Amino acid sequence: MYNFDVVVPGSVAEAVAALGEEDAQALGGGQTLIPTLKQRLASPSVLVSLSGIAEIKGVCKTDDGQLSVGGGTTHATVAREAAGTFAGLAGLAGHIGDPAVRNRGTIGGSLANNDPSACYPAAALGTGATIITNAREIAADDFFQGMFTTDLEEGEIITEVRFPVPEASSYQKFEQPASRFALVGVFVAKFADGVRVAVTGASNDGVFRWDEAEAALSANFAPEALDGLTVSGDDMINDLHGTGAYRAHLVGVMAKRAVAAAS
Repeated sequence: MYNFDVVVPGSVAEAVAALGEEDAQALGGGQTLIPTLKQRLASPSVLVSLSGIAEIKGVCKTDDGQLSVGGGTTHATVAREAAGTFAGLAGLAGHIGDPAVRNRGTIGGSLANNDPSACYPAAALGTGATIITNAREIAADDFFQGMFTTDLEEGEIITEVRFPVPEASSYQKFEQPASRFALVGVFVAKFADGVRVAVTGASNDGVFRWDEAEAALSANFAPEALDGLTVSGDDMINDLHGTGAYRAHLVGVMAKRAVAAAS
């Protein structure tokens, strides 16, 4: 590790001002950033901790029936407080990492980092969520722009995520046993006007929607509707944990399991 300063603002406005300083970086739960600093893969001189900002924490129902989750809300809180409203999201949050990770990591930090194997991007894209920052609102379809890349501008903070609540939903992942990240994870959400299917952990481009599965499931929301459908393994992650072809196969397997669980 190396020397750096830590600033703990008490409001979003104070955090935005602090991030305007040279070489400053936001710190959410630190589950990705701290290991990165230890490995000297990043070396900001100022960390702006978002942990003291009460206004970006909590889970509640909005007037239009969506589920609002503050960007600073931990995975454990989402798992507990979303359970009665959005079981698919609560189940996803409850199986991220281990208890230590779930009690420190935040939804805003996960989405901002956009790790290609993270779970929350699948929930956001799979429901058509809206990511709200201190400056604007961004549709999930526009937010994720490739591995570790999002539409966020420098110094922009995720303050809230608004999830449309589906009629039925489920997230199923095949875990990498050491990290508990998704080797492949699939989020399925059934709405009155159709079905959305988002896949994480598989592609070199990060989280993506599986259009053919969405069309098939919108016509018949049942696991057998996916029979015969495949995704190409050409642009899938190929590493020591699994080949691109293996991940492509798992996409179909996890999608069927998600539909069965949602049903």
